[in-house]
Amino acid sequence: MYNHDFSRAMSQAAGNNGISDPVFRRALQRAGEAAVTLAADKLAVIERCLNHSDLPLIEQTAKEITGRFSTVVVCGMGGSTLSGKMLCSLAHNPVTGLSGKVKLLFVDNIDPASIETLTASLDFSSTLFLMISKSGGTAETLAHMAIFWDAAGKALPAKTAQEHFIVITERTDNPLARIAAKHGIKQLEHQNNIGGRYAALTLVGLLPAAIAGLDIRAIRKGAVNVIEHFSRAGGDAPAVQGAALCHMMAEQGKGISVMYPYCDRLWNFALWHRQIWAESLGKQGKGITPAPALGSVDQHSQLQLYLDGPRDKFFTMLMLEQQNKGPVIKFGDDPALSYLDGHALGNLIDAHQLATMETLTQKQCPVRVFSLKTLDETALGELTMHFMLETILTGRLMQIDPFDQPAVEDGKKLAMARLKEQNNLVA
Repeated sequence: MYNHDFSRAMSQAAGNNGISDPVFRRALQRAGEAAVTLAADKLAVIERCLNHSDLPLIEQTAKEITGRFSTVVVCGMGGSTLSGKMLCSLAHNPVTGLSGKVKLLFVDNIDPASIETLTASLDFSSTLFLMISKSGGTAETLAHMAIFWDAAGKALPAKTAQEHFIVITERTDNPLARIAAKHGIKQLEHQNNIGGRYAALTLVGLLPAAIAGLDIRAIRKGAVNVIEHFSRAGGDAPAVQGAALCHMMAEQGKGISVMYPYCDRLWNFALWHRQIWAESLGKQGKGITPAPALGSVDQHSQLQLYLDGPRDKFFTMLMLEQQNKGPVIKFGDDPALSYLDGHALGNLIDAHQLATMETLTQKQCPVRVFSLKTLDETALGELTMHFMLETILTGRLMQIDPFDQPAVEDGKKLAMARLKEQNNLVA
């Protein structure tokens, strides 16, 4: 998964910012100390990945779903949908969105026009709704539940709608669990000691992945590879080095982290990373702003700013080996196009990703590179666990709790208060 000389990549990224190697080494020492504490904590997300007892139930549930339904609508907010969407990108064609036997749709907003259009387009007889909310009290997901339940009740034979829903939530007395119990809807347990944004490697992400036909045991294997290497390598572990670099960059005024994959199938990974990074680290006046970009699309959008704008960014490039892959470009005898003629499309994107890396480096922009020989379930499991660990460690270096989200909860309370006020006005 990792760049073959990741340590040098970290030092080079620091050096491009004018930071001396001794400074980086001191940052690494602090990160290594945080890693020792982290390993001793036996975090639930790590323990879950090391214990595969949950996988048979996920696999059996996916088998039952794919044997009966042709469309699955996954409803949730934040990590509840980003997790599955990120993993399923391996199976989905990024242009058509279709793959295999089952069509997976991820609903993560409450725009009335979008929901009305989706509801009108569904064949409810062959559709399953997977409703995900850790707390069971997420207003948007409860709204989705009410709307789709009502529509299913009208479209399906009497007393059969419950067969078209599965709920994933904590086994507590919460609104979503009460709805499931009232209507006889199957409920699966969201592990209560794993937050939604860290749930990609639990059934929250793995059930959609299994429905999409992915090998969820290989995803877990990738995560375990990183955990085991993290336990052995100490300060040489890539997650430790990455956390040291990110924290050091922020302290040196590089407060924007650009996640820059050169692969459509990793775009949803960049969006997943944006959430886990922002929601975990943006606290107490501190934070590092995530800014996803996609190559080669953003060469024609943001690269000018990166190269010639404020020096407030550092870059993480995810580069997949693409040489000689894809259809061949053919133009014939136009000499002006001879540089393209006869090349596989993969050669063009490979040239672009290497050129972007070199140009950023020449412009003294700090860059690190993750080089992937292949993009499969194991590789994506490795990337997912790496960035979970890197996020947690960076939070500890910043001396903040990477697991809570106090400001977001304040906003939710205000939204609920406004709705109650509107009810009082109507009354």
